[in-house]
Amino acid sequence: MSKRNVKKSYDRILEISEDAKQITMPDSRYYRRNGKYYPSVTYVLGSYPKGKHFEKWLKQMGTSADYIVKKAAEEGTQVHEMCEAYLNGEELNFLTASGYPQYNPDVWQYFLRFVDFWETHNPTLLETEVHLFSDELKVAGTCDLVCEIDGKLWIIDLKTSNHLQTTHDLQTSVYGQMYKECYGKEADRYGILWLKSKSRGEDKSGKRLKGKNWEIHESPRTQEENIDIFLTVKKLFDLENPKHKPIFTEFRTQVKRDL
Repeated sequence: MSKRNVKKSYDRILEISEDAKQITMPDSRYYRRNGKYYPSVTYVLGSYPKGKHFEKWLKQMGTSADYIVKKAAEEGTQVHEMCEAYLNGEELNFLTASGYPQYNPDVWQYFLRFVDFWETHNPTLLETEVHLFSDELKVAGTCDLVCEIDGKLWIIDLKTSNHLQTTHDLQTSVYGQMYKECYGKEADRYGILWLKSKSRGEDKSGKRLKGKNWEIHESPRTQEENIDIFLTVKKLFDLENPKHKPIFTEFRTQVKRDL
């Protein structure tokens, strides 16, 4: 027998033995669904062509590319966790009680842009960091935010990347499909809350949701068009990954040398 504890930083279920001496850590690229494993949406979208600009950037960065990508991913994860804590009513402070910074100033500013969005539009929170799945698409994932703004149901994903990509539009569309299957509700709008935008302030026309250095980007394509593109990417993914089987890592939690 084993007990299960949810660990946010892994976004999965960790299997911990009753004596707490053995941990089985699942592959973060997969979700378990009724005894089967569905690949994550982001894992599938890794099969989408990166494009010539990305290839050029890789050549320019050389061996530094991996470090830059990893650092950006870590910062993005931290921002997501801060936003989730904020939505759950926790108080976050940039400085410790002793007056020392707790966060990278850039990360804190990304977070403040999210706070600005939330305080400006006062959405009704429905779900945050919610695990979703689609038996139709055979994928699963974690949606950052489901909320209502001015009576409209929004599916929103947070991004701290330098640029927005087509895969981001596909990702929110798939989250919308999964949310519909899981909750029986269809979203009215799908958006990327871009926290690294060059926006200078609110949209005076009121047509777009934006503020200083943040904006909600909506795909120029329809939900149906984005799902159709995703299905094409999924075919390529399935071709290269015919067996959807995660890798489990097991390790001990205690060690002591015999004397």
